[in-house]
Amino acid sequence: MSHTDAQKEKRSAALSSVIAAIGLTTFKIIVGLLTNSLGILAEAAHSGLDLAAAAMTFFAVRVADKPADREHPFGHGKVESISALFETLLLLATSAWIIYEATHRLMAPEVHVEVSVWSFLVMGTSIIVDATRSRILMRVAKKHNSQALEADALHFSTDIWSSSVVILGLFGVLAARAFPALVWLEKADAVAALVVAVIVIFVSGELGFRSIQALLDAAPKNGEREKIIETVTALKQVQDVHAVRIRPSGAGWFVDMHVTMKGNLSLAESHAVTEKIETIVAGILPKSDVTVHVEPIETEKRSNYANRKSPSRPR
Repeated sequence: MSHTDAQKEKRSAALSSVIAAIGLTTFKIIVGLLTNSLGILAEAAHSGLDLAAAAMTFFAVRVADKPADREHPFGHGKVESISALFETLLLLATSAWIIYEATHRLMAPEVHVEVSVWSFLVMGTSIIVDATRSRILMRVAKKHNSQALEADALHFSTDIWSSSVVILGLFGVLAARAFPALVWLEKADAVAALVVAVIVIFVSGELGFRSIQALLDAAPKNGEREKIIETVTALKQVQDVHAVRIRPSGAGWFVDMHVTMKGNLSLAESHAVTEKIETIVAGILPKSDVTVHVEPIETEKRSNYANRKSPSRPR
């Protein structure tokens, strides 16, 4: 797939998420206000921030795919990580509001929640839509190594669980009204909202940590560095691999390393080896920008010998 096709596929996935978020947010707000259900209103607020996050993701994907320029020689990939970090802050703010409102309702004498077929319809629709867009986003994210799309996919997959919790809360309210002995279940809607808030905080924390790690240029933790060293060292002309540094940038990686080769290799031969190394790294970390610094082994040995033998200079 060409770079242009990849861009179109990523943007299409992000745009479909925005459209779905608009529909769900509107539907939940209307039903939440009509039924006075805090659980549904909490989900509406959650979906509203989903909409903001999806819009940011769509913007981030567009900007991150821009080629490098004079002001940004390393490209615009970090925009995806910044977008994910803003999404984290929005989610934490939503959680704070949900916890405040749920606590208030738990302390209040009585808050009437009108449970109707629309209550279950909106949450059931939410689960179906979230499951569909989460699957689409994750497929595209894995295919193109997009951190922003993967964050969105993870976010929407947890929405499925939070929506399920709200449905359980609504069933609790119905059970309390049908069976007076279970009157304590009248508060189930507020408790469900608290559970939603906890889920959102958990996802936000994980997403925020990953975003900060990416912004701090944290190396991958799945053994890619060790695999690169092992594979490159196995090349016949390479004697040693060291100073391997890897940092993420959006969907790609920047990799630089030092390799030691025999000093009698010609410039053309050394260049051919570096091209092999670039191919190897690209196979381990797709979309990598690789820089290889070549060191002749004889020079290295001679330098070490000179350092050991040279007398110390008087001060």
